[in-house]
Amino acid sequence: MDLHITKKHESKNMNIQSLALYIGAIAILAIFTIACRIAGKQFLTVTNIQNIITQSSVIAVIAIGQSVVILTGGIDLSVGSVVGFVGILGGLLIKSGMPLGLVCLIILISGIIIGICNGSLISYGKVPAFIVTLGSMQIIRGLTMVLNSGRPISGFPSSLRAIMNTRLFGMPISILYVFILYAVMIFIMNKTRLGRWIYAVGGNREAATLAGVRTNKIELSAYAISSLFASIAGILLLSRLSYADPNAGSGYELDAIAAAVIGGIAMSGGKGNIGNTLIGALILAMLKTGLQVLNVPVYFQTIIIGLSIIMAVYFDKADERKSE
Repeated sequence: MDLHITKKHESKNMNIQSLALYIGAIAILAIFTIACRIAGKQFLTVTNIQNIITQSSVIAVIAIGQSVVILTGGIDLSVGSVVGFVGILGGLLIKSGMPLGLVCLIILISGIIIGICNGSLISYGKVPAFIVTLGSMQIIRGLTMVLNSGRPISGFPSSLRAIMNTRLFGMPISILYVFILYAVMIFIMNKTRLGRWIYAVGGNREAATLAGVRTNKIELSAYAISSLFASIAGILLLSRLSYADPNAGSGYELDAIAAAVIGGIAMSGGKGNIGNTLIGALILAMLKTGLQVLNVPVYFQTIIIGLSIIMAVYFDKADERKSE
């Protein structure tokens, strides 16, 4: 009975949190629309809407995997470096004449291997996730520079560019990819044993172990999933730019964490809705686009986004204290 009441209470809190998130997104949209109008600029234009969708798509995909890791109580700082690494790797393979489908498959497998290495050290080696992923972030970025001596790669076939630059009813096709990926992950997290176990590991690891959950394997799987989605994002970015830059993805790990946290994924683990991470990514993109339209300097944009992360975590912790 107590367990039933607790679950009902958690569900109610999640619904309230989701409603607050949607209201927040609408409020930000309204604030920028009014501010831009006062400044003599337009915010709600087709171009800006497309920019928001395009800017949010890559981060939104990375944030799926980051959310899974955070739900287990961990963190993955290597995802930005993975994006840059798979871009250069893919660029070299494409230039060698390898079929695009095979290139994408190799990229995805490479991402999963990176995630397994991270997850193994964290779950079985008992090295803190922050240290492992911070170290792998540097290692992977270094390997990216080694692969092509730090030089970018260009001159790709049009078939690569078509992946991201095709239009669907006048809108970027990236919106379709993002919705499909989120739909698949929402189903996994809400309707499968793996999803329930991920929440269990983050919510109470000891209780999950006593319940028979193989917590080490679940934690390892979370990091494999994170790197997999970072690799998918790398393919999307490579396609969108049709240009492989060894510095690509720099800072994306922080944007992905921001999207997850703004979307209500608890940094303590075990609580949050993957679907709301997409709203978090859109809010982040709205903030960036709105500040750019208002000609706010880049360093102020960084400060505002940093404050947004701190506020999101603060309100989450305040909500936890109320629940207790």
